[in-house]
Amino acid sequence: MASPRDHAHHDHDHDHGHHGHDHGHSHGSHGHHGHAHGPVDTGDWRYAVGLIVNLAFVACEFGAGIYSGSTALMADAGHNLSDVLGLAMAGGAAVLARRAAGKQLTYGFGKATVLAALANALLLIFACGAIAFEAVQRLADPAPVQSGIVMIVAGIGFVINLGTALLFMRDQHSDLNARGAYLHMMSDAAVSIGVVISGAIILFSGWSILDPLVSIVIVIVILMGTWGLLKDSVNLALDAAPRGVDVAAIRAAFLALPGVSAVHDLHVWGLSTTETALTAHLVHDRTDSLALLAEAQAMARTRFSIGHTTLQLENEAMADCPDC
Repeated sequence: MASPRDHAHHDHDHDHGHHGHDHGHSHGSHGHHGHAHGPVDTGDWRYAVGLIVNLAFVACEFGAGIYSGSTALMADAGHNLSDVLGLAMAGGAAVLARRAAGKQLTYGFGKATVLAALANALLLIFACGAIAFEAVQRLADPAPVQSGIVMIVAGIGFVINLGTALLFMRDQHSDLNARGAYLHMMSDAAVSIGVVISGAIILFSGWSILDPLVSIVIVIVILMGTWGLLKDSVNLALDAAPRGVDVAAIRAAFLALPGVSAVHDLHVWGLSTTETALTAHLVHDRTDSLALLAEAQAMARTRFSIGHTTLQLENEAMADCPDC
């Protein structure tokens, strides 16, 4: 029987363990308030209803903000849009993940979820910049605000966000995606109430300057959440190890396997926002190389939730890789 030195063992384990890292923000996306990017069951009608209703409302709210002269209403529309994008991205990821790999796209379409997250973050930052620019101009020259329209539209937003949140409340403790959606919508409902209150104060006091001040606060909230999403999506686009995956711990775990004397050419990267892949060369002195391969695979899958592993077993470091 040929030795492992002669025939490097490769294993592709397509278990696709999800390490379920969350983007610190809830939706994905905003770095998002703790939303984990696991595949959404697109057969779940709640996501479709939440997406359609909220997207339609965002368009109406932004138009009402322009009509009523309220930057706070426009900012609230931007905040709602950020969560709608996160919801759409999670659903889109599930659809793309089910598409088979092709002759050229050998890893499939998983990386599209990373590009979507990056586009989501850049779009939100651009929208925040535009709203903040308008708000600063209003601070210097406060314009009258039709506070009645602001209160009505923001009040409708509160009802829509609260209603969407309640759709996910039942499953929030058992389903991480449902919890992410629940938290997003509850936070949007809270922001909408803030806009209603500012509209009421303007109505009774005439302090129009309060409107741009509220919009700047909302913009800061969006940017704080989006920063985590931007950082994570750029790292994944650069094939960095996903947040929450400790590469040093993985190396130590491989070295701790019986008979393994060295680990080199270790690479860990995200195939998508939910899937992690790993490749490594393990130098060992065992005779049961297939058993070692099985142990290494199982360790990567159970301890680190990495199901897509490619491992090369060597009796000594290969000549083609002296420094890796």
